[in-house]
Amino acid sequence: MGASRASRLRTVLLAAAAALAVAVLGGLATDTGPWYQALRKPAWQPPDWLFGPVWTLIYALTAASGLLAWWAARDRSRKLAIAAAFAANAVLNVGWSWLFFGVRRPDWALAEVALLWLSVVAVMVAVGRVRALAAWLLAPYLAWVGFAAVLNLAIVRLNGPFAAGG
Repeated sequence: MGASRASRLRTVLLAAAAALAVAVLGGLATDTGPWYQALRKPAWQPPDWLFGPVWTLIYALTAASGLLAWWAARDRSRKLAIAAAFAANAVLNVGWSWLFFGVRRPDWALAEVALLWLSVVAVMVAVGRVRALAAWLLAPYLAWVGFAAVLNLAIVRLNGPFAAGG
């Protein structure tokens, strides 16, 4: 295996590991037990079983976006900007789950989801500067976070006010 091929394989494995880590950490922070089940939710909320497949697709597209952008970036500073944008987004992604499910504060999660949405835009801008397709691959993520924000707002309106610890 040539150096370039080995380097690409390492990059693929790193992107897959990063996407998997975000998925696992978000999953660990997500408890859909009695507290969540007791929340009033809008009639238009998708069924619970749909969230897993949607997030799996989003994480796969995110990893693909990162790979395309990383390979297209020609200088170290551009690669660092891309990595920083993805890292900030990962923290906000997991943070939303922790606020909503872990701390049981959908109201705080509602404030945070705005930052998460903006971070998806920032990632799209960062990757789009080097590869347009990489930005477009994130469009479903942006749409889903926008939908999640509207759903989060509806849950806050139907259930608030919230207190620390549920």
